[in-house]
Amino acid sequence: MAHSIIGSRADKPDLDWSQVRETINMLMLSVAQIEATMTDGDRSVSELSESFTFIASKINDLIEAGQKLESGESSTAVNDIQNNASDIHQRVNGAIVAFQFYDRLTQRIHHVKSDLERLGGLISDSSQLYNPNAWRALQAEIASNYTMEEERLMFEHIMQGASVEQALEIYKHRFSEKERTQDDGTNDEIELF
Repeated sequence: MAHSIIGSRADKPDLDWSQVRETINMLMLSVAQIEATMTDGDRSVSELSESFTFIASKINDLIEAGQKLESGESSTAVNDIQNNASDIHQRVNGAIVAFQFYDRLTQRIHHVKSDLERLGGLISDSSQLYNPNAWRALQAEIASNYTMEEERLMFEHIMQGASVEQALEIYKHRFSEKERTQDDGTNDEIELF
């Protein structure tokens, strides 16, 4: 199924069509993907750091509860142990989700690498360089590889001529919206390793 690339003029070339403009759009897309990946990575690393600090604090609380058990204060100690163990369990689950950033990071970096390789191949092929159909095919192939809705939106906006900052703003807005409605029934899940 051929995808129509909104905003790209490769579908309907005219005298204003330029492979240079198409190249710039593709490079801007790569920059936007890398920046989005870095932002997501920062957020996930922050979550991991907070989780491990929290877990260390709770383990200390468990040690103190164990000391209460040894000294005969068993009623409060058992309650403290149960509460702290439950808190640790929740935080470990959050940390596991935060570790998924690594999988997203590797997926996105792989996309950028393969997209730039395809772009380089097209630019270096003089028989394809000035062929709008070749550019359209490249863009359709790249668009078909995205698994996350946020990436598809970023791609569409860059191809429409949006700046990297505008595309990232749309990406961040969609990502924030998705976090607020975590169980919205979408299948943009990523398996952990």
